[in-house]
Amino acid sequence: MAESWGGDPVPIVACPRTGTPGRIGSRRGMVRMDSCNDMSFNGVAMNLGNIMKLSAARTRSITAENVYGEKGRGGMAEITDTPPPEVLRLGQHWYPQTAARDLGQTWKIRPCLTLPGQSTTTIMDVAGPGVIQHIWFTVDAARYRDLILRMYWDAEDTPSVEAPIGDFFCNGWKTRTNVLALPINVNPSGGFNCYFPMPFRKHAKMTVENRAPKEVGGFYYAINYALTPIDPDDAYFHAQFRRTNPLAYRENYVLLDGVRGPGQYVGAYMAWQQNSQGWWGEGEIKIFLDGDKEFPTICGTGTEDYFGGAWGFGETFSAPFLGYPLGNCDGRPGTRHGLYRFHIMDPIRFAREIQVTMQALGWRSEGRYLPLQDDIASVAYWYQAEPHASFVKLGDRDALEVI
Repeated sequence: MAESWGGDPVPIVACPRTGTPGRIGSRRGMVRMDSCNDMSFNGVAMNLGNIMKLSAARTRSITAENVYGEKGRGGMAEITDTPPPEVLRLGQHWYPQTAARDLGQTWKIRPCLTLPGQSTTTIMDVAGPGVIQHIWFTVDAARYRDLILRMYWDAEDTPSVEAPIGDFFCNGWKTRTNVLALPINVNPSGGFNCYFPMPFRKHAKMTVENRAPKEVGGFYYAINYALTPIDPDDAYFHAQFRRTNPLAYRENYVLLDGVRGPGQYVGAYMAWQQNSQGWWGEGEIKIFLDGDKEFPTICGTGTEDYFGGAWGFGETFSAPFLGYPLGNCDGRPGTRHGLYRFHIMDPIRFAREIQVTMQALGWRSEGRYLPLQDDIASVAYWYQAEPHASFVKLGDRDALEVI
């Protein structure tokens, strides 16, 4: 059986997803399928190539005004001394703002949180399946290393994400720096944005620990997610912070280790303080895959080369996949640098395990390399199947402090 499409016979076939009859044929290299609108696209991994596709995914947004992102419950906060039940369930402290006292409900009663000193606040606690598609935070830059972000998937005991908020968003050193990367975007004056898709099947939990002895006010956040089925081959997002201060002489800095696959490494941010005079970026990236011992499968040509620059950078820059948004090239001891590289178009895949290291190597004026003992911190980003191995101990507040 066939129909005519512009004079060409077009057969009647069943939709490969639903079995619904439809017409499929070709004209000028195009394929057409009508009557196949079952909206089976789950809305994960959105881009300009699929933004027109219909989906049964349900969009939700968590803020201080709607702590569970529930349908039809945004902006319900009231100026009262009695916290609503959903705030009590999360254990959040209740600080309604009186600036809206003349306006009342729906008028910005609780736009942000106050994080009590030396406490952990849950900001997301929802059942799946679903996927986090965008995270936005803003807070005082002085607290970038004091606030520890953690994420837990499917009721796991140990976090899959653990990092200071500033470093997670490519802003180490408690210094706000604009970042124009594709997955991490930081805009004036401190708007943190993350677009890494973060799927979860059963449950998603996100917390912020305030390690400072005093409360932190003005913590604003929005977590935009979709409730939708997750494909069997979608891995879980992970991120881990490390710091070595100072790096031991002739030792490589370790960005990532102890990972058991399968999965893919998708990038890193480094906060690097040089402790010696002169050029500091001669070191090679080394990525050991699936049983590599002394020699890695991937070996770079220099620190600035791995982060997309060349010949000592010369200037700062921020691009979609790589950048050097913080630093200078005058070579003075104590200079602090910020660098990122995201393997979005070129993820580094591993079947069983991965280790990522970076050499700290400078340059002597007489024409020889100089092993460095610098202050280096990093966040590595990757996807993997669960369960994951436990992370290295984060260290206390003093171990992360920036002076």
